[in-house]
Amino acid sequence: MTSSSSAQGRNGVRHVDVDSGSAGQRIDNFLARELKGVPRSRVHRLLRKGEVRVNGGRVRSGARLEAGDRVRIPPVSVDAGRRAEGDQPPKGMQERIGAAVLHEDDRLLVLNKPSGIAVHGGSGVPWGVIETLRAMRPGTAFLELVHRLDRETSGCLLVAKRRSTLRTLHEVIRDGALEKRYLALVKGRLPKHPLPVEARLDRNARRDGERTVQVSSAGQAARSVFRRSEVFHEATLAEVSIATGRTHQIRVHGAYAGHPVAGDGRYGDQEWNKTLRKYGLKRLFLHASGLRWKDPDSGAEHVYHAELPDELRGILVRLEESRP
Repeated sequence: MTSSSSAQGRNGVRHVDVDSGSAGQRIDNFLARELKGVPRSRVHRLLRKGEVRVNGGRVRSGARLEAGDRVRIPPVSVDAGRRAEGDQPPKGMQERIGAAVLHEDDRLLVLNKPSGIAVHGGSGVPWGVIETLRAMRPGTAFLELVHRLDRETSGCLLVAKRRSTLRTLHEVIRDGALEKRYLALVKGRLPKHPLPVEARLDRNARRDGERTVQVSSAGQAARSVFRRSEVFHEATLAEVSIATGRTHQIRVHGAYAGHPVAGDGRYGDQEWNKTLRKYGLKRLFLHASGLRWKDPDSGAEHVYHAELPDELRGILVRLEESRP
């Protein structure tokens, strides 16, 4: 249960009282569970417009709830063409998510998320990883994303099965103690020594009328370190570690440093991408290969690894074969 009580007025507005089990949850995640079938983009729009209130006041998307808070939720309908209550994710989606489980216990799920699947539903995307998992496991009381991956990025993704686990891992992330490692094919030859990129990122920038991410002094601090793993003709397989988790961070930092990520249609080198398509590259070459952290309570170390997908490994084989 996400709430202890709920009352509905004649105009369809609901007032939901937050119980101790939901204390510490972000308001946008709370609403995503209360407004099943409503796209995440619509949830954020409700918050921006002030239609959702907490204790009578406006609230930002990232605000966290406390036990005893009262949340005002306006009546919201699921748009035509989107999933409705009782719908199920496509069988193929369920099979892909089911096969992607790397680890599961009573507190945590670790997935090797396939490329092309969003972590949560949104505008035009009725089913993401988290909605599919909830539909597949109706008896599991709590399932929440710990962090996110871009839709086209594959690899390690954490899903908490307990509120306490989610709080602990968010604390680890805030302390910068969650080590995230990626594999990326980038243009050009990286130096032998590690290449750190520290550039602030603004996720609210606009380009051609679309929201995008760009390097800006007005943005949030971000740091990525690129390390050379394998060198090919005009390309390098890089191991990338990030101390922050900004939107599109590796993609923007790579392009900023002169080493755009292969297959990146937004920030990459489009002529180079065309060349790589001849080698069979049909997606972004970015893979979350590993996660590591130490439990702040028990001191136990957690390490998870996701192998590079076959379609990306095949690209490397063909690049190796084409060396001059």
